[in-house]
Amino acid sequence: MLKVGIVGCGLIFPMHAASVNFLPNAQLVGVCDIKKDRADKAAAEYGARAYYDYKDMIRKDILDVVHICVPHYLHPVISRYALEQGVHVLCEKPMALTMEDALTNVRLAEENGLKYAIVFQCRYNDSAKLVKETLEKGTLGKVISARVVLTWSKPDEYYTTSDWKGTWDKEGGGVVINQAIHSLDLANWFIDDEIVEVQAHLANRAHPIVEIEDTAEGFVRYQNGATLGFWVTNNYGDNDAIEVRLHCEKGKVVMNYNHADIFLNDGTVLSADTENHTGSIHRDGMAYWGYQHTHQIADFYDCVENDREPFNSGRDILKIQKLVCDIYTEGKKNFYRHNQ
Repeated sequence: MLKVGIVGCGLIFPMHAASVNFLPNAQLVGVCDIKKDRADKAAAEYGARAYYDYKDMIRKDILDVVHICVPHYLHPVISRYALEQGVHVLCEKPMALTMEDALTNVRLAEENGLKYAIVFQCRYNDSAKLVKETLEKGTLGKVISARVVLTWSKPDEYYTTSDWKGTWDKEGGGVVINQAIHSLDLANWFIDDEIVEVQAHLANRAHPIVEIEDTAEGFVRYQNGATLGFWVTNNYGDNDAIEVRLHCEKGKVVMNYNHADIFLNDGTVLSADTENHTGSIHRDGMAYWGYQHTHQIADFYDCVENDREPFNSGRDILKIQKLVCDIYTEGKKNFYRHNQ
């Protein structure tokens, strides 16, 4: 049995805790949060010990694996400490706010022979797997161009009820790093080539109470000639289904997180719907998170037990980390803020 601890008992915590309890090869022995009441409640619900300092939990429980579910700016800090203590790390996205911190932890994990993976659960969706497998088989040919559209709703209350969201230094940005990162990751993962150019514009159009962008658009060019365009916003009236489209040499792809249609030039249509195999255990999760946390966590534990590379390894996730960092580097040069 792998001894598991979770740092952070907030909104995403149940997706991890319920998954640990569901899996037969792991035991949740400790949970940690700086908010004592939250840690105590989580510990009582899941039969674990409560901690209020992550260093105490990692040191005293002699963990095999730690899950990191804290505000963005703490991801690299706690990841680094755990890796320095010889503990395998599964961290929520983003892995860091800077490339420097991301690279430091990837190197640290590799030098110490530890597993380090970042949660990008949408890669485990049946829809995403169909598209990736079809591309890898060559059935679609090369991706010529891709586009990402995300129109979600984040009212002022989303930020006012948080002590870290809406800030550059703690959240690291807005709609790009927190919401659209999954969609951008899928498109980048499908194209799977080196980025040679990033253009971006950022804007805060409807959230004067916060510093960060609520809207972004941009253009990405890859070494093989493929391009990616994106438009993402948190100013829509609802958390609508995201859209990723691919125009390829031998066909087109239209997908959201849960459904994908592939239209080949010869008239063949391939489709996939993401089945909810484990959704019933995630009773407290948000619908737009999906239900693939359990699959990624199970895969990560198998990597630990059988000494193989994680599917979403830190080394691989450096690709989307760099894209997000480049979007902010370029976008901040053209940051627009509406005066209300």
